[in-house]
Amino acid sequence: MVSAHTEKFDCANEAFAFIEGLECLGTIDDVIDALARSLALFGFENFILTGLPNPRQRIEPLIVLRKWPAGWFEMYMGKEYAKVDPVIRMCRKTVHPFEWSEAPYDPEFEPRAAEVMNRATEYRMSKGFCLPIHRDSGYEACFSMSGNHLDLCPRTKPAIHLMALYAFERVRQIIGEENMRAENPLTAREQEVLKWSAIGKSASEVSEILGISKRTVDEHSVRAARKLHAQNKVHAIVKALQHRLIEI
Repeated sequence: MVSAHTEKFDCANEAFAFIEGLECLGTIDDVIDALARSLALFGFENFILTGLPNPRQRIEPLIVLRKWPAGWFEMYMGKEYAKVDPVIRMCRKTVHPFEWSEAPYDPEFEPRAAEVMNRATEYRMSKGFCLPIHRDSGYEACFSMSGNHLDLCPRTKPAIHLMALYAFERVRQIIGEENMRAENPLTAREQEVLKWSAIGKSASEVSEILGISKRTVDEHSVRAARKLHAQNKVHAIVKALQHRLIEI
């Protein structure tokens, strides 16, 4: 069913008009203003484009653009909600756009995740739509939009998706993708040790392959696990793969 709000404008024409206007925008603030005007037609009041932090990082340096309530931004950063946010976790698991309600978590066993979602409603962010961004270069990000009364239906979602993608590309052109990238906390040698371990090589075999002692291999594994807040080497490998810190 097409909502009454959607009938007031043509979603496709709005998306194409927004995309065409992006080429004339030269600053991040210009992009934020244009997004705010266009996304408001779909009921969105707030949005953020940010890189996805690795386990050792805070999210603040990775935020590319945002239009968030000041109080919510301060709370989100102060309580480090990015580490438990179900939406961010979902972004790592899919390349498809999704509604916030589709990001799973267990309120009983993940009280902090439930807290994030519940507290967001206090700032007129009860519903949301998110676009995960995964590039061949390894860059990972999410474009998350929210509000209380969203116009999300089969007609509007493709238009919103297209607008978000082109906005991301324009931002990338303005500031450069290298400036948006999360730093890899692992050294080159730590990455090598985890990569060989990930494909089933023992510490002794890794030491022979890399031409270093087994003790040194073990030390690299321990340091990598510590950096990734992992319980052991296997957990470190899982986290490194999840965050695309290594590739096999």
